[in-house]
Parts: sequence; structure tokens; C-alpha cells
Amino acid sequence: MSFRIDESARVAVIGYGSWATALVKMLLENEPVVGWHIRNAEVADHIREHGNNPKYLSGVHFDTGKLRISGDIDETVSWADIVVLATPSAFLGKTLEPLTVSLEDKFVLSAIKGIIPESYVTVAEYVNEHYGLPFDRIGIITGPCHAEEVALERLSYLNLVCKSEDNARMLAAKFSTPYINTNTATDIYGTEYAAVLKNIYAIAVGICHGLGYGDNFQSVLIANAAREMNHFLESTYPSERDTDTSAYLGDLLVTSYSQFSRNRSFGMMIGKGYSVRSAQIEMNMVAEGYYASYCIDQINR
Repeated sequence: MSFRIDESARVAVIGYGSWATALVKMLLENEPVVGWHIRNAEVADHIREHGNNPKYLSGVHFDTGKLRISGDIDETVSWADIVVLATPSAFLGKTLEPLTVSLEDKFVLSAIKGIIPESYVTVAEYVNEHYGLPFDRIGIITGPCHAEEVALERLSYLNLVCKSEDNARMLAAKFSTPYINTNTATDIYGTEYAAVLKNIYAIAVGICHGLGYGDNFQSVLIANAAREMNHFLESTYPSERDTDTSAYLGDLLVTSYSQFSRNRSFGMMIGKGYSVRSAQIEMNMVAEGYYASYCIDQINR
């Protein structure tokens, strides 16, 4: 019998970046208590005392009475039924390294749009391989949705993807708010790789913008990127998917065009002559597409 998520399942978020902070904001609209694992003790103490994240989306204020904040990942995972991973993919292994609690009775939801650099696998594949969690206990949460617009409560869309449509609907109910509309899907492989690929394409778009190329050229680049994404997905894992929908094309468009896109911003800096290191320091955020580009190249080979 396949795993079923109960509506009373408790949710915890692992990570304290902008996307993790936005996810906690959404969950607090529906959940009586939300677990939050924050490795940075100063950030955790600040949130407990002042009700906002001093590093990311500082304008978002939380009801701290509804937050269960802990720097102990075992404590957070033990308490939760649903564990939302929201750290940069490059740091996921280090974040989970102290974990000794089993995930066998948990549902893991990945909010990470990247590849694990050391092993060239997606987060869902990593959790399956390293923790033995079957794919019916793994899900994906994807856009098109930027954390900054969630903070401003601008109308946005999320896609909840699970092997089970019932589980996807249950998760969607936990993230739905007056300003967040949710869709459900079952294409774990396709939506996760699409989220990885669109970050790489957004860097390319940013580079072109930094070089002074106009909208005419960029529209052709993005159209060809969408076609290549479909070709990659169909060549590696054929399925009855429609890549013209929001989880695929929509996420590609917002990441390529939005002022809030860190991958586009990273690419713009490269196009203007910044070194990779200088661009990373200037942004103070992780551009997942930078790490993903090499990994996808290796996977493609």
C-alpha cells in the first residue's frame, strides 16, 4: 500500500535562506506550528527575539509562538512528519551530515532547484540513494515563484509534485494562501530537472543582457532553451508531460526575466566582466545554475 500524507502531518523546514523563509511564511498561514531548523545560532536567536530573519526577507514578520526553531537537525526531523529541504544544493550534504534520525517514516519535500555537485544527482535522487527513501515518500515544490514576491504577497503559483496525486493535493493545501495558488502534478523527474535546467538558461540570458544584447535576441534564446529542455527530458525520461505549463515553461520565463532572479543577476555580472568569485561575493546568495551547469554537462555526456 502506498504512503499517504495525513492532513494533520507536522511540517518542518530545513534552511534559513530567502526561499526557506518564504516557505515558512506560507506554512504559517495554515499550520498551528512550523518546525524550522536554522544552523546559524545568531539568526535563530534574532528570529526568536525579533520575529524576522535578519539576513533574508527581513520585512517578513513571524508569530514566534507558532515557530519551533532549533539548531539541532535531529530534534527538528524527529518532531516533523514532512521535512522540507530548502538549502542550496551545494551545501545539502553538509547540512544533513549531523542527521542520525531515520527518515523511513517521513515524507521529504525538496524545495531545492539544483544538482548535488559531488554525485551529479538531483535532490530527490540523492535522498532516495543515501537514505533509502522510496520515491512515493519524496516530493518536489517548484515555481514559478520568487521568494521576494511571496514576501510582498503578490499573486504567485506553486507546483506540488508527488507520485501520488492525493499526496500532492494534501501538500498543496498546506501551502495555499490568498496570494499563493497551487497546482499538482506527478512528474517528479521532469519538474525537478526542468527546475535545474532553467537556472542554467537564466544565467545565459543574464550574460547576454550584461553584454548588451537586446530583448529580440533574448526571446530567441529562451524559446530555444524551452525546446532544448523538452528534448533533454524526453531523451532521458520519456513521459506524458506538457512542458508548456507553468512548472516547466512558466518557471523558465520568470527565472529568465525577473529582477529577483539570482541566476539572471549572476549571469549579468559575468556578462559585464565580473569574475565568478566577484559575482558570488557581490550577490551574497547562491546561483544554483552555476553549480548545475557542470553537473548537467557531465550527465549529458
